[in-house]
Amino acid sequence: MDGFDIKTGVILIAATNRPDILDPALLRPGRFDRQIVVDRPDLVGRQAILKVHARGKPLGRDADLDVIARRTPGFTGADLANLINEAALLSARRGFKEISMAAMEEAIDRVIAGPERKTRLMGEKEKKVIAYHEGGHTIVGHALPHADPVHKVSIIPRGRALGWTLTLPTEDKYLVSRGELIDQLAMMLGGRVAEELTIGDFTTGASDDISRATATARDMVTQYGMSAKLGPMTFGQKESQPFLGRDFGHQPDYSAEVAFEIDREVRALVDQAHDEALEVLVANRAVLEELADMLMERETVEKEELAALLAKVTPRPSRKIKPLMNGSGNGRAPSGKSVVGKLRRMPTEPVARATRKPARDA
Repeated sequence: MDGFDIKTGVILIAATNRPDILDPALLRPGRFDRQIVVDRPDLVGRQAILKVHARGKPLGRDADLDVIARRTPGFTGADLANLINEAALLSARRGFKEISMAAMEEAIDRVIAGPERKTRLMGEKEKKVIAYHEGGHTIVGHALPHADPVHKVSIIPRGRALGWTLTLPTEDKYLVSRGELIDQLAMMLGGRVAEELTIGDFTTGASDDISRATATARDMVTQYGMSAKLGPMTFGQKESQPFLGRDFGHQPDYSAEVAFEIDREVRALVDQAHDEALEVLVANRAVLEELADMLMERETVEKEELAALLAKVTPRPSRKIKPLMNGSGNGRAPSGKSVVGKLRRMPTEPVARATRKPARDA
């Protein structure tokens, strides 16, 4: 990179999917001066990308690319290209000369969750458990005000999943509020809670839900500053050595006492989500049974059929999020009072605080 001083008109361009692991020497002034972030496309971008990949392909009269763009928030350009190719393959396999809207819809499912695995045979008992599990996700997600709308629910295995519930946001989102994350936690645990409520036992089917819920709750506490006890602080170092091992030489930047409080706050968030999901499903137990029976009969329930059934679900009121308090228990200083003067009067010795009662065990 230092050998172009005697030449002109040379521009060096590079691309990476992991800017977090680049050597800082590459990014210092005089080398890669301009950094361009290529984010996921928005609605207008998805419409343009779909038109490019659909060029030269026979689309049916009912195939509306604008509708497909609205139903694919979060899709990358590669996902959209894969979607068009999958729809073309599905149409060709079925002997159609045009790509229909139904083929596009099924291609979305294949891109999101993978192809159907109809060769996997399950007994009626397991199918019933999966129907309750997916019904729990669906009802809890519909009842909570900040969860994304449920688009489709199925108990047909796709990819590694035995069943799946498809939720699609109504618009592109770039920020997520604390209330939305709490509702997401409750929806993730809705399947596990439905198993508790209906069969009186747990299965391994909720392992991925529990893993994602735990990771989300931990990020809320350690990365997003959404803990009422620990306040708006970040805990832990994001730097890693992916080529030497994920945790190679990793040292936490907080004490053992803070680690204990982090675990308690994560546990409190998960327990709160579990209890809220349980309240929703207990209040809508009849709808859960009806949805499970419908899934056992049809295996897949589309949005239109879901809308009529979910109209019976009792919605939860919007949650009022209290302002977060800092570690000393004090909120913001009243206007007109000097924060600096208040800090100067603070004692230098540590202040003893009462220990909160630990969260309940599972």
